[in-house]
Amino acid sequence: MQKKLIIVCLINFLIAALMGLALRFSFLESIGLNYRFLTHAHSHVAMLGWVYLMLFTLFVHYFIPNKTKVFNHLFWLTEFAIIGMMISFPFVGYTAISISFSTLHIFCSYYFAYLIFKHYKTKSVVTRKLLKASLLFMVLSTFGVWCLGPAVSMLGQASAFYQIAIQFFLHFQFNGWFLIAVIAVFFHLLKIKDSKLFRQFFNLLIASTILTFALPIQWFAPHKMLLIINIVGVILQIASLIFFLKLIKHNLLLHKKTQSKIVLSLYFFSVVCFQLKTLFQAFTIIPEFSQVVFDHRNFVIGFIHLMMLGIISGFLFSFIINTKLVRFTKSLYIGVYSFVLGFVLTEVLLLIQGYKFYFGEGILTNYYILLFLFSILLPLGILFIVFNILKTKQHGNKTTKTT
Repeated sequence: MQKKLIIVCLINFLIAALMGLALRFSFLESIGLNYRFLTHAHSHVAMLGWVYLMLFTLFVHYFIPNKTKVFNHLFWLTEFAIIGMMISFPFVGYTAISISFSTLHIFCSYYFAYLIFKHYKTKSVVTRKLLKASLLFMVLSTFGVWCLGPAVSMLGQASAFYQIAIQFFLHFQFNGWFLIAVIAVFFHLLKIKDSKLFRQFFNLLIASTILTFALPIQWFAPHKMLLIINIVGVILQIASLIFFLKLIKHNLLLHKKTQSKIVLSLYFFSVVCFQLKTLFQAFTIIPEFSQVVFDHRNFVIGFIHLMMLGIISGFLFSFIINTKLVRFTKSLYIGVYSFVLGFVLTEVLLLIQGYKFYFGEGILTNYYILLFLFSILLPLGILFIVFNILKTKQHGNKTTKTT
């Protein structure tokens, strides 16, 4: 795996984390930037500059045996689009220039999906199914973006149509593309074999991903049937988690002797976050709870970060370490554990404050100061990991072939 590509992805993540830090500092002092514009930049760079490009790099590394120059060119064109969004969104928000860069990214993602479908090589049914499903969800999610223009022109930004289009994109990006893609790489590294158990897990995962979209629709277009559909989706999701844990248990025990402790710790961390995410969604079958989540921003941000920083980034860090691009020195351990600690502390703080808001108990003492201070650990951790990789002379050329 090319070292410079990983560095680019991590620097994108570092910039997104610094933007997030600036957003939290803005509650203490003015930062001279529009909060909403900076939020757009933060989310786009985190999702597309970090997660998307890391998955791009991992898919090419593990599943494309004949790496043609087209993948390298496409990576840099995609990074150009991300830099454009990184620069334009904080200052102008959604305008022609930022929309142009985000549109370029979407077309790059379509071409990426086409290239993977055309060139991937694997004998594993498990890898093939997960790989295809994740890419199909990626393409599907962009339909929500294409609906935004018509939604604004016909009904306006306050309309249910506009809000549902945004939720469509986010739901299938996070729960479809990102989550299934990291599971694809995870199962590839664990060498999970095709079995009845896997097929049951896969079918339940796909069905639950589709059905649980009923909840965000319910927020903007309430209907009893949507609540029932979400309940079915949540039940299937819980079942898929049970099968997931059964699938990985034996193979993780086998990897205990060969994998480093830090990789195993990150696997454990990510799987625990996956369980918490499923538990959190299980509570949404209670209508009052789902409405509380919608009404209180702390819970929404906490859930998004649970997905992005806990599950997805936890797995991505483990995959980076697994490619042997790092040295197992203090800087690596400080980086990983600083990031994890920052994530846990900020999540707990968001949860407590959300609880206090719900019960009308006001704001925690020094809440915004503590949230800012704990958040410093996130970019600090990423920075230590970047420095560790930069100092590592060995290039990560190890590829696990799927059988």
